[in-house]
Order: sequence, then C-alpha cells, then structure tokens
Amino acid sequence: MRRFDMRLPAIVSVEGEGDFHTETQNVSARGVFFYLDHPLPTGTRFEVTLTFPPHITLTDAVRVRFTARVIRIEHPLPSARIGTAAMIEDYEFLRSGGTPDLLNSLPGEWKAAN
Repeated sequence: MRRFDMRLPAIVSVEGEGDFHTETQNVSARGVFFYLDHPLPTGTRFEVTLTFPPHITLTDAVRVRFTARVIRIEHPLPSARIGTAAMIEDYEFLRSGGTPDLLNSLPGEWKAAN
C-alpha cells in the first residue's frame, strides 16, 4: 500500500481523553501516521478528522472522519513527541457543518451493493 507524505491538520478524538490537535506525517488508504505529546497504548481506538485541501482533491476541500486503531508507537527521544501509527478501520465523509454525508449514513451492505 502506497503512503503519501501529507502534512494535514488533524483532530484526534480519544474517548475519555478529549481532542488533540496535530498534523499527519503520512496517509495511505489503510493507515495514518502522526505525532502526539503523549502515547496512546497499542490497540486504542480513536477518531481522527482530516481536511483534504483543494490542491489534493482537485475540487472543494473534503473533510473525512476515520475510526482507527493504534498499531505502533515510536519514542524517538524522551523530550520529543510520540509517533503514532494507526490502521484505519472505517471512515465517513463529512459535510462542511461536520454532519455525515447521506451516503455514509446508509447501511454498509447497501453501499457495497451500489
């Protein structure tokens, strides 16, 4: 799977811990890598919201919310931020107001069949 070096603003939402603002380092169809100030244990599920800008989408900016799970963390130095690699488990496109797009609110079986 090809990774794309993309520095995109991201909001990482962890249940019980709140939201963390960060920036992606790379993104692929199945994963995302970013840095946080504190480690998330391997296996932690979270949501991350990204906005792909017009120069990437070649149209309007597109907001996407991923559900992901931490698969690896990297501790480069004691004082540095912690690298977090996560596998994307699900995603939905968001309208500009933050609400899910109609297509993404349909059952997965319906989307797969159409």
